[in-house]
Amino acid sequence: MKISNIEFPDKPLFLAPMEDVTDPAFRLLCKQFGADMVYTEFISADALIRSVKRTEQKLNIYDAERPVAIQLYGREPEAMADAARIAEESQPNIIDLNFGCPVKKVAGKGAGAGLLRDIPKMLEITSKVVKAVKIPVTVKTRLGWDDDSKIIVELAEQLQDCGIAALAIHGRTRSQMYKSEADWTMIGEVKNNQRMVIPIIGNGDVTTPKRAAECFDRYGVDAVMVGRASIGKPWIFAEMKHFFDVGTEMNPLTFDEQKAIIKQQTLDAIQFLDERRGIIHTRRHLASTPVFKGIPNFKETRIAMLRSDTLDELFRIIDAFNNPDNSNIYI
Repeated sequence: MKISNIEFPDKPLFLAPMEDVTDPAFRLLCKQFGADMVYTEFISADALIRSVKRTEQKLNIYDAERPVAIQLYGREPEAMADAARIAEESQPNIIDLNFGCPVKKVAGKGAGAGLLRDIPKMLEITSKVVKAVKIPVTVKTRLGWDDDSKIIVELAEQLQDCGIAALAIHGRTRSQMYKSEADWTMIGEVKNNQRMVIPIIGNGDVTTPKRAAECFDRYGVDAVMVGRASIGKPWIFAEMKHFFDVGTEMNPLTFDEQKAIIKQQTLDAIQFLDERRGIIHTRRHLASTPVFKGIPNFKETRIAMLRSDTLDELFRIIDAFNNPDNSNIYI
């Protein structure tokens, strides 16, 4: 599979862009475990144009994580085009346009999934960004705004006509947010539309190796994007790749191996940011990781772990845990 001139292996796995999750430390770790492409956190076009320092820091990418996409969101065509030019200076492999974020502070202001209620503006933004940069432009969106406006089959053709190089589809409407099951049948409809020639990337509820393989085999997508299932578990990509290769589940990592990965992620986040911000950035992963599942009476310790604001304190808590039955704990 190729996106423009970027080649990928058979059944490629992409790390979904996620705010407060896909910082460089996590992206590099997912890459290490087999992710074929990674995405930055969401980057506000308006903030980028205003040279907001915290937003500019999100443009930092590293050769070891390539291919990497910088994802932008905004609601005004000219601002998005200007932001794309700025982002291109960081030399990503791809500029990705976020037309799928459902949260109120984004969609409610007419950006992200909010543009599913203004398709002409979405298409104008897409066309202007494609013309503004020399690198491939891709789009990530949803099935539609709500159950009464599942327009993705027609919209996919329109976005392709704007010149995008690939399309990622989350199998929910904006109204669904992240509730109920993702509907992959409509993703399959887009992929099987004979007019579509660009790669189609499927996203939504891909939480196990078996499900990832099923999405490729049943719906014919060109790539599968993994989001929330990777939080606190970057080795999920290795599990999926192993299943693709041999058709069986990978032997689970040991409890100590999993702890070591979480600790390394924290250290890397601190290196890219600083101690305080690195720890804060890792909390989402600590809250979601399966590493500590099965440990009795863990709730209070979990709270203390998430309140830790120094590396020594956090690692002291993590290192105090041993696998209670000397077996593997994983999901």
